[in-house]
Amino acid sequence: MALLEIDELFKRTSKQILNKFSVVLKVAPIMIIVAVGKYFAHKYHFEFFEMNAIFTSLVAGTIFLIGFLISGVLSDYKESEKLPSELAASLRTLKDDCFTINRNKESVAAQGFISYQKDFYKVLMNWFFKRIGTNECLEWISNMNNYISDLEKEGVGVNYIIRLKNEQNSIRKMVMRIDTIREIDFIGTAYTIVEIMGLVITLGMIIIKIEPFMASMFFSVLVSFLISYMFFLIRDLDNPFDYSIKGESGTEVSLKPLHDLKNDIYSKQILNN
Repeated sequence: MALLEIDELFKRTSKQILNKFSVVLKVAPIMIIVAVGKYFAHKYHFEFFEMNAIFTSLVAGTIFLIGFLISGVLSDYKESEKLPSELAASLRTLKDDCFTINRNKESVAAQGFISYQKDFYKVLMNWFFKRIGTNECLEWISNMNNYISDLEKEGVGVNYIIRLKNEQNSIRKMVMRIDTIREIDFIGTAYTIVEIMGLVITLGMIIIKIEPFMASMFFSVLVSFLISYMFFLIRDLDNPFDYSIKGESGTEVSLKPLHDLKNDIYSKQILNN
């Protein structure tokens, strides 16, 4: 048992370290290319330019654009962090209301709706990992109307019907919002100009002559690292729901509230009712 716990701890720690340095691993090949390029540029006298105010202004302008991009992306990211919790809360509310209706009236429609919600949870998780399309997920949400209509026919109180419809609408809004965030880049043209300026600065650091050589190598790699790192970080933050490629790692928003929903409710109460 102790060995299993140690092995599990080791795997969890390794995963945390890999997630923490995932962006660094992406940037590492660029740093190697810059270092090799700088070495050969110095060795074969391809350092044509001297450091000047125009080049430092270009670096400052790139830093400004990066700051503009990250401020915009972070606002969406902070909103995205709330969405899984809000989705889980709406699903819990649907289940609780159906459970209450079934407890009071022994409703066949409520029992069917509870079973449908369990299936919808699986659909929702498949949608997060892009195994199914958004239209199919939205169709499942719309099909909740069949059960709500049956509940109304059974004489369930209007207050319950209204609450169920409100939660259904909230789930639909959150699904559509998540789809918008993960499918649309934040100002794609701004990404393009940052890519171009980052490439120009990297090439510039390689061909600009700075003495001594080791200082030149250090600053070339450092400036290229910072710009590349921030660009990859912004790209990752821009799509915090990219589970289909990376899974739940790195900068992706945690789906823990939905996993807790499965463990605490769908595997216990719903299956037992």
